[in-house]
Amino acid sequence: MSDLKYKRIVLKLSGEALAGDKGYGINPPTIKTIAEEIRDIHKLGIQIAIVVGGGNTWRGEAGAEMGMERAQADYIGMLATIMNSLALQDILESNDVPTRVQTSIEMRQIAEPYIRRKAVRHLEKGRVVIFAGGTGNPYFSTDTTSVLRAAEIDADAILMAKNGVDGIYSSDPNTDENAHKFDELTQMDIINKGLNVMDTTASSLSMDNDIPLVVFNLNKEGNIEKVVKGENIGTTVRGK
Repeated sequence: MSDLKYKRIVLKLSGEALAGDKGYGINPPTIKTIAEEIRDIHKLGIQIAIVVGGGNTWRGEAGAEMGMERAQADYIGMLATIMNSLALQDILESNDVPTRVQTSIEMRQIAEPYIRRKAVRHLEKGRVVIFAGGTGNPYFSTDTTSVLRAAEIDADAILMAKNGVDGIYSSDPNTDENAHKFDELTQMDIINKGLNVMDTTASSLSMDNDIPLVVFNLNKEGNIEKVVKGENIGTTVRGK
């Protein structure tokens, strides 16, 4: 493990990342590829925790359009993250990667409740831990969950895997040909520049706990391994 920059990580996957080109639901070839990439870095001895979003199944905007109460819509989103987590667990274990799902909302028949010390012990024993159900509270995103869990388990970095975007830009590179890519930023830069990377709560929490964030393109094979080995890809966001 001497050539590894990060020994314990939180990998943040959006729900849309599991949907692939379909744009919704779970695309079997896509989740299989993601699982294989995780398997490859697991073999290196990396301690891996994962937070998965639920946007491939449910988004808060849908609840707003229905006139649904925000808290109720957020709870549905939490359940969507749990479904994604269980699917990812199954495909990882079919690739011989021992995996545990811990949920912030108790549902003992299908997953463990989130217990910080138990999560750390799983990581130390070489098991991948998937944190599902967000923080367990409405009004908080899975970005905030990623930072919170990273702080709790003392992770070296958060790896934010993006769909088809190779870092942080000054504007949307798909619509603005003059968009400038940043190689390095601070969380305060993100807040001050209004960059759409994480919500403000997540950025502030990351800054307060000095947790590095690496934003990179998930769709390019081998990128997760390149990040943990310290190769200069994507955008690195320093906590302070």
